[in-house]
Amino acid sequence: MGQALPKPGLRPFLPADLPVLVDIYEESIAELTGEDYSESQQEAWIARAEDDAFAQRLTQSLTLVATVEGSPVGFIALKDNELIDLFYVHPAAAGQGIGTMLYDAVEKLAGARGAPRLVAEVSDNALPFFQKHGFQPQRRNTMPLGDEWLGTTTMEKRLAPQEDRKLSS
Repeated sequence: MGQALPKPGLRPFLPADLPVLVDIYEESIAELTGEDYSESQQEAWIARAEDDAFAQRLTQSLTLVATVEGSPVGFIALKDNELIDLFYVHPAAAGQGIGTMLYDAVEKLAGARGAPRLVAEVSDNALPFFQKHGFQPQRRNTMPLGDEWLGTTTMEKRLAPQEDRKLSS
């Protein structure tokens, strides 16, 4: 008989989480995006966590942290109540429902705050996840990262008006 995985938890971001979230960000990019992006693109992408802007993005957004046995394994940052700005799950926890748990929580919070939609700038490897959760591609982009360019897709999901959500609850 298989051993049950510990139940994941969800909590707000704390400043003390920053080093662990940087590790999750770096490991996720390094291990999960190799089929879609070159090593130099991955390195340029990872380098974005090396300045104070990364910490500001986490603290200035509504950032939720997924934990397993108290240790962070993923995070999501919602900026301006509509933009999923950062969304990463550690490779060791990928495929275990952590991303869905994080996404579902952010969608509920955004909807409760009256957001009409959610928007995300999505890497190629994350496209299937967002499509599975009802997002539609809006446009293809190339994002400059130092000397590299990263292909991404802007995706959007319309949220039900708040009155409709109350009726279906």
